[in-house]
Amino acid sequence: MAQQTGQSYVMREGSQVTRGFEAQTYNIMAAMAVAGAVISTLGPRGMDKMLVDGTGDIVVSNDGATILRKMDIEHPAAKMIVEVAKTQDAEVGDGTTTAVVLAGELLRQAGVLTEKSVHQSSIIKGYLMAAEKALEIVRDMSVEVTAKDTAMLKKIAGTAMTGKDTENAKDFLSDLVVKSVAVTMQKDASGDYYVERENLVFEKKKGGDVTDSQIIEGVLIDKGKVNFQMPSKLENVKVLAMDIGIEAKDTQFDAEFMIKKPGQFKQFADMEDKQIKDQVDKIVKLGVKAVFTTKAIDDLAQHYMAKAGIIGLRRLKTSDVKRVAKATGGSLVTNLDGITPKDIGTAGLIEEITVGDDEMVLVSKCKDKKVTSVILRGTTEHILDEYERGIDDALHAVQNSIKDGKIVPGGAAVEAELSLRLRQYASTVKGKEQLAIEAFAIAMEVIPKALATNAGLSSLDMMIALKNKHGAKDGKNFGLNVYKGKPVDMLKEGVVEPLKLKTQAIQSATEAATMILRIDDILAASQARNPAPGGM
Repeated sequence: MAQQTGQSYVMREGSQVTRGFEAQTYNIMAAMAVAGAVISTLGPRGMDKMLVDGTGDIVVSNDGATILRKMDIEHPAAKMIVEVAKTQDAEVGDGTTTAVVLAGELLRQAGVLTEKSVHQSSIIKGYLMAAEKALEIVRDMSVEVTAKDTAMLKKIAGTAMTGKDTENAKDFLSDLVVKSVAVTMQKDASGDYYVERENLVFEKKKGGDVTDSQIIEGVLIDKGKVNFQMPSKLENVKVLAMDIGIEAKDTQFDAEFMIKKPGQFKQFADMEDKQIKDQVDKIVKLGVKAVFTTKAIDDLAQHYMAKAGIIGLRRLKTSDVKRVAKATGGSLVTNLDGITPKDIGTAGLIEEITVGDDEMVLVSKCKDKKVTSVILRGTTEHILDEYERGIDDALHAVQNSIKDGKIVPGGAAVEAELSLRLRQYASTVKGKEQLAIEAFAIAMEVIPKALATNAGLSSLDMMIALKNKHGAKDGKNFGLNVYKGKPVDMLKEGVVEPLKLKTQAIQSATEAATMILRIDDILAASQARNPAPGGM
């Protein structure tokens, strides 16, 4: 039993209680450690992290969500900061590093105020007031964009991919992203645009240059036909997407067959062969010429299918088979006996193609024109993975920009403006909340400072230059150009980001910081490791 100042906790022997200022310090240091792990990845010249898991698999990335997902974090407060990244990634698909770094800096500034005897309640109240004002300022800074503004959408995609090892082909990939969005974009019930990500799948293939990547209408399956005697190209065919195999059926229960005469074994084998032939005959009678299944296709079934001019693919991913069904207007079949005409899809063209050294099957000219595949080419698996992460961020950025119809300048222009405007706002607030709002304003400066530091520039000089620009008339869109080493108008420069990226980052970081600040006791069970300062 742990007892402190009249309060007692009845806990198992060996349990530990960390209270008050010590508990808050531990939590703040843990959050700062998480932010410190990713801050060097921020910006166009951010560094990469090499992550090696327990099996020796290596991931090289500067994507915040990927890094934090791969890290083995134990400290409970640190895990709460990781949740910020997960929320940001789920809601926006980008800006995870920004959100985590902001949360860590908000807590660091709160720690400074706590040392000056400012109570957490005042800090929390001030932070919430500052966040509300910050969201108002950011929305004020936003400019409109539409789905038809292709040139601006390419700039949004390019900004999202900056710093993710896609610099050598950013223009090409930005164009690829915008074209992909144009193909897969739909309107929901409320009339808002959205991109159905299940309609868009990337197939990564080593070899060739990234500019060999291409968008293909239809479903691309990363497998060849199961039998070389099957046709390699078919036009205007009926398609069957199945979650069952074409093979001899196993008995429902374990069974033993007693064979007393040589002829009985042949009868048993003939019975199995007949089962398989009957299944293929059912498919032939339906007029189906292409079969895609998640299960096996028996060798004998392959023979009968090839004779009937049917192409078959087996042991496919369920997601691929579902996409075939969706694209062709059919449905996923689980029983050959109950098939209706509605279950059968149609495709204008099915052909086996060669990509690099591999055979793939393309199902195109389908009913659902929104189902699209992208062949992504690159020299190594690590580069292909980073291309995919960069494109995924860009897709989300373009989608969010179209959905909200609003964008903001990038290059830390928003954070620099918030730092200035929140200081002005703080001067109008009375009480200790003023100190918290000022701390919030100071925390905003961590983003432009990180951009400068990661580019090898003086963070102090760059902040002074940014403040001078934002203090002048019409200077709110000025952000840091790390290549030129000076502030420039980011809207004119074409460095733009979705409004939602910034608003979500501010909300998520503030919520995480205030939640951690509310914690004044850590009650650790005996089996749990004692949370150490900054432990992860």
